[in-house]
Amino acid sequence: MHAEAFVDLDAITGNVAAIRERVTPGMVMAVVKAGGYGHGAIPAARAALRGGASWLGVVHVKEALELRAAGIGAPLLCLMAIGADDHAAAITGGIDLAGGTTDMVARIAAAATRAGTPARVHLKADTGLSRGGATAAEWPSVVDAALHAQDRGQVKVAGLWSHFAASDEPGNPSVSAQLIAFQEAVEHAEKAGVTPEVRHIANTAAAITVPRARYDMVRVGGGIYGLSTLPGGAPGWLRPAMTLRARLAQVKRVPAGTGVSYNHRYVTTAEATLGLLPLGYADGVPRGARGHALVFARGRRWPIAGTVCMDQFVIDFGDEPVAAGEEVVLWGPGDHGEATAQEWAEALGTISYDLVCGLGARVPRTNGEAQ
Repeated sequence: MHAEAFVDLDAITGNVAAIRERVTPGMVMAVVKAGGYGHGAIPAARAALRGGASWLGVVHVKEALELRAAGIGAPLLCLMAIGADDHAAAITGGIDLAGGTTDMVARIAAAATRAGTPARVHLKADTGLSRGGATAAEWPSVVDAALHAQDRGQVKVAGLWSHFAASDEPGNPSVSAQLIAFQEAVEHAEKAGVTPEVRHIANTAAAITVPRARYDMVRVGGGIYGLSTLPGGAPGWLRPAMTLRARLAQVKRVPAGTGVSYNHRYVTTAEATLGLLPLGYADGVPRGARGHALVFARGRRWPIAGTVCMDQFVIDFGDEPVAAGEEVVLWGPGDHGEATAQEWAEALGTISYDLVCGLGARVPRTNGEAQ
């Protein structure tokens, strides 16, 4: 194949085991939304469960049903409350649902009636992210609506949860403020009669750096793939699972003063060998990577020469005698000197999640298992 994103499933298993060891007695939810952060949801889920994950997390009901269709029966939570989702199918499939408004609780309760079985709901409190979930003013009404639906046999309030805004910024005062707000939300719900099985607020960054945020379970997304939005990326005891690599489609020798790629934003300063790599921004290689020495071949890194195109980009190899068909690594775990997704992110002013999730469907994911 001309390119592949190789996923080291053993790394995912090892990452989950390492996180689980650090958060015990708390449980680990492995978040495999968005196609397992671009790594492949089904193989990532299985690898995470082998590492000791107790739960799986996705966003859409469709994602959850795909896991169930693959024979994955682990506890599973849809993290976003979306009215258009097929909640009845989720309930029938034993999938937990998030509810952060009275309307969503009512929708889930109605779906449970259609499904003929109670829905398991995790009530979400907005403790400061100002995204999904109930504000402090709305929370009592959401709790009451859920308890009334529970009394009618339509739902079981299985969890209470929230999400941090800035846990990847050590010392950010919002973390403590959100922990206080979450504890107040939990206490209100429990006094009202909720007996949650799990309380959870910690994402990857908080699971690693904020022990008091771990409660009964931590939700780890990027961390299971060896990635993090913490300054400098993930700690060394987590291993990046993805290696993105491709083979040169063509090489050519050009004279000094040769303009390269669209608009000739790069011009060779000496006679040089140019290599054409068949990946572009349609495949997830950021257009802004122009000029950065981020690709690895023949034991060193080389600059991207000129504009990244939709399907390809050019590398200036100088006088290195490269040939068509040779392998080039864009990012990997860094074992041999190749850039990591974290290094790409730092160079381009984004986060590693953006890169791995942005890989296009034309790039096959391989993992060494039978496909």
